Parts: sequence; structure tokens; C-alpha cells
Amino acid sequence: MEDEPLDEWAAHREQQRPRPGERRAVPLGEQAERGSHVDPDVPRGIQEWNGHEWIPAGIADDHQAAAAEAGQDSTSRAERVPLPTFSKLPPAPEPWRPTEPWHRP
Repeated sequence: MEDEPLDEWAAHREQQRPRPGERRAVPLGEQAERGSHVDPDVPRGIQEWNGHEWIPAGIADDHQAAAAEAGQDSTSRAERVPLPTFSKLPPAPEPWRPTEPWHRP
């Protein structure tokens, strides 16, 4: 296994981290964070990245209001995360062929 050099790893990590002052919307309550299309009418908390952790910055009535409050931060963060590169598909396996019947003489 070839490891990535530490300086390259640190550069990739820093590129993917949020910038200080960026905001995000998270659903309020005990449930795990889910997609924005799930329960769009549930109140959302607005969090702001201070360079070390997400801190509370406000509350919005629903997802639409939270997205307006967070602004372009969420889309700019998504654009910084690189997508995986896809190569050619692996070769197709040989088609299954039934065995020839064999009868004992």
C-alpha cells in the first residue's frame, strides 16, 4: 500500500475543511443529521465554523430560511470536495455455462 506524503495529505485536508465564518444548517432535535429534502419544514439551527468547531449562530424556521441564512457557503464547500475519478469498468466475467451432463457407464 502506497501512502500519500504528509504534505500532500495536509494540503488535501486543508482544501476540504470549511473556512472560518462559513455557515451551515442542521436540523434541531435528537435525530441524526440527514439530507435537506427530509423534513424540510423542521426548524434548523445555523452553525458557524470558527476555525476549530461548529458553534451555534442562530435558528431558522425551516430549510428554505436556513439555506437563505447560510448563503453560498454550503455550495462553495461542496465544490471544494473532489469527486472520485472513474476509470474503465472491470472486465466482464465469463458467461455461466451449464456443465455437460455426465452419466455413469
